[in-house]
Amino acid sequence: MLQNKPTYKTDYGYVRVASVVPSLNVADVAGNVHNIIKSYNEAREEGAQVVVFPELAVTGYTCGDLFGNEALLDEVELGIEEIARNVVASGSIAIVGAPLRERGHLYNCAIVMTCNNGMYVVPKTYLPNYKEFYEKRWFASDNITRGAITEISINGLKYQFGTNMIFECGRLKLAIEICEDLWVPVPPSSIAAINGANVLVNLSASNELVGKHDYLVNLIKHQSNQCIASYIYASSGYGESTTDLVFAGNAIIAENGSIIKQGKRFCTTPQMSVADVDLEALDNERRLNGSFTDSMLQFTRQYKYIPIEFDPLDYEHVKLERKVRKMPFTPNETSRLNSRCEEIVNIQTQGLMRRMDFTHTKSLVVGISGGLDSTLALMIAVRAFDRLGLDRKGIYGITMPGFGTTGRTHKNAVALMNALGITVKEIRIADAVMQHFADIEHDPEVQDVTYENSQARERTQILMDYANKVGGMVLGTGDLSELALGWATYNGDHMSMYNVNCSIPKTLARHLVMWFASSMNTSNPTGIVIHETLLDVLDTPISPELTKADAQGNIAQMTEDLVGPYELHDFFLYNMLRHGFGPEKIYFLARKAFAGMYDNATIKKWLTTFSRRFFNQQFKRSCLPDGPKVGNVSLSPRGDWRMPSDASSGLWLKQCEQLPV
Repeated sequence: MLQNKPTYKTDYGYVRVASVVPSLNVADVAGNVHNIIKSYNEAREEGAQVVVFPELAVTGYTCGDLFGNEALLDEVELGIEEIARNVVASGSIAIVGAPLRERGHLYNCAIVMTCNNGMYVVPKTYLPNYKEFYEKRWFASDNITRGAITEISINGLKYQFGTNMIFECGRLKLAIEICEDLWVPVPPSSIAAINGANVLVNLSASNELVGKHDYLVNLIKHQSNQCIASYIYASSGYGESTTDLVFAGNAIIAENGSIIKQGKRFCTTPQMSVADVDLEALDNERRLNGSFTDSMLQFTRQYKYIPIEFDPLDYEHVKLERKVRKMPFTPNETSRLNSRCEEIVNIQTQGLMRRMDFTHTKSLVVGISGGLDSTLALMIAVRAFDRLGLDRKGIYGITMPGFGTTGRTHKNAVALMNALGITVKEIRIADAVMQHFADIEHDPEVQDVTYENSQARERTQILMDYANKVGGMVLGTGDLSELALGWATYNGDHMSMYNVNCSIPKTLARHLVMWFASSMNTSNPTGIVIHETLLDVLDTPISPELTKADAQGNIAQMTEDLVGPYELHDFFLYNMLRHGFGPEKIYFLARKAFAGMYDNATIKKWLTTFSRRFFNQQFKRSCLPDGPKVGNVSLSPRGDWRMPSDASSGLWLKQCEQLPV
């Protein structure tokens, strides 16, 4: 006997959604399609009705100029059809990111695949073209062709194309935006929401930077709240190229201002967040909120500009009513500093892990001097090996005493390597460098740039050749502050196969090493040795140790005596690159920030040095090795900072000359 069916709907206004970060290999379309289908089927097993994948998931976001290759784009269209066939047979909706061509343009698209054999294409509206992003190099914005192109061809078949689509199924009214679309003053999702959309989807490929994740989560919460909607965010993760950036993978589902499900970041395996969003509750909330419906009228209001005037202030004589931070690369609060340090270390570690994973590398070669930068790089290497489940003996730490190496740095280098359980090698370079001096007819008593750079290049040669011997990679150690000043030997310590410190300024490196020291388990002898050694490294003066020690065997060559205090240079660097300030304003701010620490003449002197060296040493930055960006300031020639090596510094030096003391 048949039971009576209930006369009410038993979905209770819920829709189950999934944000998925699948496995990925850049430009491996067939492999990516396979992984997308696999993850989609797993989401369907969880009952997901709407399954969202990251931006450009079919190819990977970091393909670069490969986006201009016909072979890749042809394969994309075949892959989309394969995914769509799987969706048709499943009874759900998939939204997948891929690049698509139409009428001479390439678009960054979200493809909506439905179980009723429908397929629709939504292009990205806002293309970031600043800092590490340069999407306009490859893609066209929907703003360019809006209305002119309403269909797009995929393997000869036409599909609807545009940003003005809301996908409706019962209570579900779904709209799509892509990554940067969320970060603009009026996101497309805001317009879609006031036109009825209650589920907003964002396919993203947002890289990790210090503090960016907190901002992103707050942005998603805010957008879901002001739109009174559910917001599904899927961002690319492990598998994207770490040439310059790291993608941690974010699977976030929000509803009306609250995060209801969030995946883990920095996963090396696929991840998925599944949640039931309450569309009935959202619809009810909208009905009760009269301002929400009134917002449509407000949005269409036309604004006009009213010219006004006011007297400017002279801030040389008026107090600046805002704080100027001496250490702009580090948070002021201890609690935030600790969490930031952990986040930065995770970005560095993830970048190195992905590079090792991709190159099938089981060995790293690191030059260990006993100084700050090589110590930080070694700690990151150990962390990466532990997370990859590799034997630490695959890390070859090589200390290479030279003419200026002191007992203190040598002792710290050896003690740290032994305590960490890596393979320790000591190769003295004096004889090889003396032979080189003889070959090039250099007097070893003349301690000039030839004397110093010959040692640096000999060390790099040893590292590179030893890496060849053990089938490994040379891990770079140079930091952002050194790159800004060009304080590195060209084709010496300037070069490596991957550099985890390339976005770490010197002032921040100290905090990271301190974070490692504080994290050590000092209840056992090994932990005590590591902890105490790291503290002594922090207490050691910064030096390349390329000139002979003094009569007492102490460091004679102090870096900050030669190029200036790193706390000043990091301040100059941040304000020049992050805010685009010139010498006049940087000088003004530095005097405020360092009042009582440095006099005006000292600040002017080192600002002039910074300006001169920053321009003159650009050629070293134009060919930097790969490495992960971790903050808002980066000098990668492939992303943030593109500057000709022969640019004139005259304007900046003239401003420095005219600064009052």
